[in-house]
Amino acid sequence: MNEIITNSEGEILDYTFHDANSRTRDLLIIGHGVTGNKDRPFVVSLAEAVENEGLSVLRFSFSGNGGSEGDFRDSTISKEVEDLKAVITVAEANGYKVTYAGHSMGGAVGVLAAASDERIRNLISLAGMVNSQAFYGREFGEEIPDKGCMWEEPECPLSSKFKNDMYEISSVLNLASTVQVPWLWVHGDSDDVVPIQDSREIFAAANEPKELIEIPGANHVFSGEGEELMAEAVISWLGDKLA
Repeated sequence: MNEIITNSEGEILDYTFHDANSRTRDLLIIGHGVTGNKDRPFVVSLAEAVENEGLSVLRFSFSGNGGSEGDFRDSTISKEVEDLKAVITVAEANGYKVTYAGHSMGGAVGVLAAASDERIRNLISLAGMVNSQAFYGREFGEEIPDKGCMWEEPECPLSSKFKNDMYEISSVLNLASTVQVPWLWVHGDSDDVVPIQDSREIFAAANEPKELIEIPGANHVFSGEGEELMAEAVISWLGDKLA
């Protein structure tokens, strides 16, 4: 795949395609979390590990992040759902069947997209955000929207648009029962950004087939040994589901 991908607002989305040159037309699309991009080390590591197992991968940056066009202040969950759908449209036009893996806020994006878009055949949540309003309160509650920034990163301004969207969604827990595809959660039990209880809570509410894998000692970005264990969990599950 080498097409230019644009979202509904005409913004070009930066992506990297890992072509496994496989006869299968299955494709793993990976979306990142808030303030992230497609080149986060664990995202690249996961993509390369899956490619080495014979499955093509597309990792992309949501609009306003990384090398993608757009204003970071407009980067809300709702907008990123539309970004993901734009990527899926191009993937399907190239004959691919899509599995989506979303990390952190990208996990919430996945739930919203899978609940409304049957083109997602399998869903993976990596330390996936569930309770967006609670997340905002924990991480950014002391910042003033349109004046402060996220985690003291000046290049990541905190906008009212972001806050309002997080509050309006509030939680994706109520959508769990509407997702009708196989679903995997991978979460570290030392995650201090998105508590592992989020995954346990939505897992309990979701339909079968489903699987929750908890990685002892792993943090929010699966640092160290957690990175390999996360990739192994994803690859094993994909092997079962795409066999």
